[in-house]
Amino acid sequence: MSIPADGGLYAVATRKAMLRLLPLLCLAYFMSYVDRTNIALAKTHLQADVGISVAAFGLGAGLFFLTYALFEVPSNLIMYRVGPRRWIARIALSWGAVTALMMFIANDITFYIGRMALGAAEAGLYPAMMFMMTRWFAQKDRATAIGFIYLAPTLGLLLGGPLGGALMELDDLAGFHGWQWMFLIEGLVTMVIGLVVLAFLPEVPSDARWLRADEAAALSEQADQGADPRAGHSLKGNLGQAFGRPFILLIGVIYFLNQVTMNGVTFNVPSIIESLDVSGSFLIGLLSGVTGIGGTIGVLVMPALFRRLPRESLTIGVLAVAPAAIAAVFLAVSSPTVRIVLIGIMSAIIFGTLPIFWSVAMARMSGIVAAAGLAFINTVGLTGGFVGPYLFGLAEADSGDPASGFSIVIIASLIGGALALALHRALRHEDAKSAPAAAPVPERNPEVQP
Repeated sequence: MSIPADGGLYAVATRKAMLRLLPLLCLAYFMSYVDRTNIALAKTHLQADVGISVAAFGLGAGLFFLTYALFEVPSNLIMYRVGPRRWIARIALSWGAVTALMMFIANDITFYIGRMALGAAEAGLYPAMMFMMTRWFAQKDRATAIGFIYLAPTLGLLLGGPLGGALMELDDLAGFHGWQWMFLIEGLVTMVIGLVVLAFLPEVPSDARWLRADEAAALSEQADQGADPRAGHSLKGNLGQAFGRPFILLIGVIYFLNQVTMNGVTFNVPSIIESLDVSGSFLIGLLSGVTGIGGTIGVLVMPALFRRLPRESLTIGVLAVAPAAIAAVFLAVSSPTVRIVLIGIMSAIIFGTLPIFWSVAMARMSGIVAAAGLAFINTVGLTGGFVGPYLFGLAEADSGDPASGFSIVIIASLIGGALALALHRALRHEDAKSAPAAAPVPERNPEVQP
């Protein structure tokens, strides 16, 4: 994955935007991923200190995504009215405060409440960032830009584990458990980042003081090319465009299955590592970073490959099925080293698929339809974040093995591959409706230049 390197005005402006805008968005998204997943490190400690069972942990981990999904579309519609800068800052301040307050978890009920409040507070963050991509970058560069943003969660997995593990070592300091210190410190850091976003995030290219006027104009012009002419500034009359088109529904469902796998695995990697006879919070957190290593490779490599592949749906289908094969091998081997490596490979594929999802959707949306439609896809997809950890928790409760949930990965991945065939037909139909010529054209990747 590379930043455009030619000397054209748009290319120069794009390099500036990727180097100045994306790090700030990545910083906020990094902390959101750390704050939502740090309970994986606290899993066994919450069991010992407040009596939260394996099944209750799986339910609580997933409840985050239930409220996140519930408030996703309303949050993004408000964002469209008030602007991304203020709304992203509000989101960061809210979820940072909730994270800090989770140090007071005392039983199953307070755990559930904390996770649901965290999901409600964070709702709208990611689709707001995706909406900004439609205002800043041309379609051909969006997969690359989104790939850079996805460095945030992969680095969250890579660095969040060791950092959280180190904070967990503060156990008994001032009479608090290590997991309480982890929630408090990470929550306060997030609130500081919210203030930084409020002060420095430009909403549109013309707001960026580090862009010349002609550079800002070039970014806006290229970002607006190919905008959906059916999109308006009111959701009234655009409900079908935002929520009802078949390709939107199919991308949402495939994304849902992707998130079942991603979150089921992510929330259980520390316990899987621990089941391999690894001890010590810091070492477990360090080895759990294998998901971050794999994910980082995936988001750097997959968008670059995507730019060269002619078929969007074929790429999505292959990437959807691949985790099933990896999970089957995982269940067939017993070597701890091989199992850890396989988790890393699976993470590369699962995370690497995500920029492609969003690029395919963005190519066919703009305006308030994009604000609502992207939030809707995220809503459908992230309900998989509820289902995945919950199913993994049930599987572990039944078998006693935290790795037993990999059978769920196989089922979800095979279904996702089958739905990619339907997505192929839906994309051809959508593009034929938008094409000026009467004859339908074969579906192809709009980022691949003829």
